[in-house]
Amino acid sequence: MNYASPTYVEETRIGFQFLRTHTWQHHVLRVAINDLKRLFGEPLPQGGLLLDVGCGQGKSFRLLREAFQPTHMLGLDADPHSIELAQAEAAREGISVELHAADCAQMPLPDRSVDIVFCHQTFHHLVEQERALAEFWRVLKPGGWLLFAESTKAYIDTWVIRWFFRHPMEVQKSAEEYLEMLRGQGFEFDASNVSLPYLWWSRSKDFGLLERWGLRAPPPPGQREETLVNVAARKPLA
Repeated sequence: MNYASPTYVEETRIGFQFLRTHTWQHHVLRVAINDLKRLFGEPLPQGGLLLDVGCGQGKSFRLLREAFQPTHMLGLDADPHSIELAQAEAAREGISVELHAADCAQMPLPDRSVDIVFCHQTFHHLVEQERALAEFWRVLKPGGWLLFAESTKAYIDTWVIRWFFRHPMEVQKSAEEYLEMLRGQGFEFDASNVSLPYLWWSRSKDFGLLERWGLRAPPPPGQREETLVNVAARKPLA
């Protein structure tokens, strides 16, 4: 993502190109959406208005349509060039999407108008995270869902990510700090709605090679520094 807004840290060229790769689409985006679907349990919410915040180049649109069958889909990103590419992606897939070049912390959407907010790997780019989360809360209907998938400070603050990408390091959070932020805003979820994936690409020390070669077992939750957190959180009906 290449942001001009002062509320974002401008991405590198290699970062922008990475969002077009097979690795991003199949090993990051697809895996996250499948995991978030699992966190709902059954049945999945269907229909209504789905908002993809930080939609980037629109690679999520087909996967979200297949998963949730929204009646209407919105995409929002601060980078106008990403919005142009997202429009082209939607046209290729035959998907009708209303797109907005706008800041997550100040969205041009009515109160209580959205059924699902999908926020995937966007929050670690944001400088004003609390304002953005308050906006998610504002636009969600009571009973609406926030699908939140994020990399933690333990991953963002590693040599490989610092070398190739740019992020506002002062706002990066641990998995538990992200969960506390969601709770503090008022979102509801329990342990069954939370996942802490330990995927190879999020482990920059060895990318899971030692485990794939059978040289060691992965440390269990509670005995490792979590690199990812996925949450299906609900805005209360009351």
